[in-house]
Amino acid sequence: MGDKQAKLILKKLGFSDKCIQKIEIYKEKLIKYNSKYNLISKNTEKEIWSRHILDSAQLVSFLDASEATDIADFGSGAGFPGLILAFYYNKNNFHVKLYEKSSIKRQFLQRIADEFSLNVSIMGNIYEEIIDSKIIVCRAFKKLDEVIRISREKIKKPHKLLILKGKNAQNEINKVSLDKNYRYRLEESITDNDSKIIIINAK
Repeated sequence: MGDKQAKLILKKLGFSDKCIQKIEIYKEKLIKYNSKYNLISKNTEKEIWSRHILDSAQLVSFLDASEATDIADFGSGAGFPGLILAFYYNKNNFHVKLYEKSSIKRQFLQRIADEFSLNVSIMGNIYEEIIDSKIIVCRAFKKLDEVIRISREKIKKPHKLLILKGKNAQNEINKVSLDKNYRYRLEESITDNDSKIIIINAK
């Protein structure tokens, strides 16, 4: 998928031209930063719009404005998907906590958040922080069983998890013991026929 097609799909998802322009600036800064620090694989730099940005952006189809006030992004890395959601929801009562253990990546996230006045909080290692959000998103973070373990042990209230996964999504689910408080469904990814979005509601 080319950049132009990815941007057209972003518009269909509700991203404004102004929002896409801001994301373009963010993308250029990411590539520049990536020349010194390993924020994303350099092999994916030419596919950022489809491989990283659009892949993250598709989560807006499974959220509404009322849910977008209390989000946590596990292992945010260079800002996927958390920063992309922040660009999209910036006019609403939106807030996302970006959990990232790497100090270098946290510095990059803070620079972007400050430059674009995004309503985000940069957090540290997820295992050392309090998690009190109702919506959890993650991409390229941990295997599903570890995400569920964190969910069970650290989040005490009902919450929803939206997890971007590759072709092994169903296999990972089959290996996880989900008790009666967890209900899940799989949604197709718009960026890769083999990839899935795992949506879990936890009571």
